[in-house]
Amino acid sequence: MEKTGFKPSDFDVFTIDGLENRMEALREQIQPKFKEIGDELTAELNRLTGEDMHLHIAKHLRRTTNPPNDSWLAVAPNKRGYKKLPHFQLGLFDDHLFIWLAYIYELPNKSDIGQAFLNEIEELKSLPGEFAISTDHTKKKC
Repeated sequence: MEKTGFKPSDFDVFTIDGLENRMEALREQIQPKFKEIGDELTAELNRLTGEDMHLHIAKHLRRTTNPPNDSWLAVAPNKRGYKKLPHFQLGLFDDHLFIWLAYIYELPNKSDIGQAFLNEIEELKSLPGEFAISTDHTKKKC
């Protein structure tokens, strides 16, 4: 099977007006690529972590008016969901692709995890320039 990858036109999906039109483009153009990439990523993470990892593709089902500004796939060690666990995300905004190790708001023990990050703050500050730490996963700028 030929690998498709993302093209510049894929990022244009986020300029389509209206929820239904944008969602249709996401379903037809982006989500199949997320599935292809996510299947490979999940298999590799299974191998690397020794855990049974599961692919989750954002469907944006709770949206009723505003079209999404981004979309993503997530890989986590839970079949039913990813938000309550540290997880890997690969996704798109209108101007870039992102790959994150994400710890988001639904994660239990947030204060313990935050303290663990603070204990290693100097190491985090020394990450190479192409790495960024975001305090809000919904914003495209860190």
